[in-house]
Amino acid sequence: MSYKITNISIQARNPDRVNVSVDGKYRFSLDVYQVTDLGVRIGLEIDESKLAELEQESQYGKLYARALEYCLIRPHSQKEVKDYLWKKTLNQKVRNRKGEIIERQGVSKQVTDRILDRLIEKKYLDDEKFAKFWIENRNIHKGTSMRKMYYELLQKGVSKSIIDTVMQNSTRDEKSELYKIITKKRSRYPDQAKLIAYLVKQGFPYDKVRDVLDGGNQTD
Repeated sequence: MSYKITNISIQARNPDRVNVSVDGKYRFSLDVYQVTDLGVRIGLEIDESKLAELEQESQYGKLYARALEYCLIRPHSQKEVKDYLWKKTLNQKVRNRKGEIIERQGVSKQVTDRILDRLIEKKYLDDEKFAKFWIENRNIHKGTSMRKMYYELLQKGVSKSIIDTVMQNSTRDEKSELYKIITKKRSRYPDQAKLIAYLVKQGFPYDKVRDVLDGGNQTD
């Protein structure tokens, strides 16, 4: 079966995307750059296979823009973005223009894999940069144990080798982090045994906690 592209128009809400009509009816949208890259033009005749390919490219363009925006809000690990993209493959119940509840099909895994690969290629995803960001900014004023940050990064899919390297080069250390927390929590735990228990629960080594408390809680 043959189809013909009959109209291409700039979207009112997003001038970086165009609406593409096939046989007189809206069928899909594309990023402006995709129109040229894919050779889409008014009057172009396509078969079912090409139409399916263009619809998949439409999904790719829209989701890549959203994923890029997600990455630019703050640094993310590859696993975080992979999980974000996986959710987009699930079917969702949405309300159409008539107010009816319909099921919208999720994007294909092939599309999400392409997006992840491109984000990595373009350096928008870098687990080492993410680990540096996490360690240098995590509760910077409140204090956080290195052990706690280590396991947080593991949960976010960062490899042990990257975490070890970044932590070795970090300016943060257990002693300064302990001072931060002790300064804030001392009044809540007048009983030193309870304070020690609290600090150990936060991931600080017992010996380090005792050493800092025995030496006073003033900052260096």
